[in-house]
Amino acid sequence: MKHITTIIFDLDGTLLDTLHDLAAAVNHALASHGLPLRSETEVRSFLGNGIRSLVERAVPDGLTGEQFEQVFETFRTYYMEHCQDRTQPYEGIMPLIRQLHERGLKMGIVSNKVDAAVQELNDRFFKTYIETAVGESPTVRRKPCPDAVLAALRRLGSSPKEAVYVGDSEVDLATAENAGLPCVSVLWGFRDHDFLLAHGATRCIARPEELPAVLGL
Repeated sequence: MKHITTIIFDLDGTLLDTLHDLAAAVNHALASHGLPLRSETEVRSFLGNGIRSLVERAVPDGLTGEQFEQVFETFRTYYMEHCQDRTQPYEGIMPLIRQLHERGLKMGIVSNKVDAAVQELNDRFFKTYIETAVGESPTVRRKPCPDAVLAALRRLGSSPKEAVYVGDSEVDLATAENAGLPCVSVLWGFRDHDFLLAHGATRCIARPEELPAVLGL
């Protein structure tokens, strides 16, 4: 791989295990509106393209308009209050982040979460080591648009030529391609190996400690 100075990480499913809190928020919203609940396995399969897409996939087919917006607002309000109840970095992530920081790598986070939630989670878990985090906002379109990646690179003073993207989903693969970055796909997140290979993954790692070797560090 080319000489790497900068790593852009996806958040959910890559750095943080957010599944339990997201599933709890989905089921709180569904139950509040008398709708059938979803299993964590189902919620896991719905993740990867932002919280609106998550709720769209979780509600019964045909629920649209004002009814859907009420469910979505219930989800969003609950999740903003409970997004840190059980969310934690995956095993091995904090040692990896510290190691990369000690080696002088610049790091950023990009996510399809709303920007306020991204900043809150970065501040809690990674701020000592990761300089910038970018979420969805009126000026940053959701992935797979490259907006968040390019914004993070600008803030870090890096170019796509010296950066790599690390994520766990097909959306991350498409985002990296759209931003002009190579992608390393992780296997501990929301998609399995065969699924990622079918969507174009060429570099996969099963544990965080494998990343430096893949990057040639």
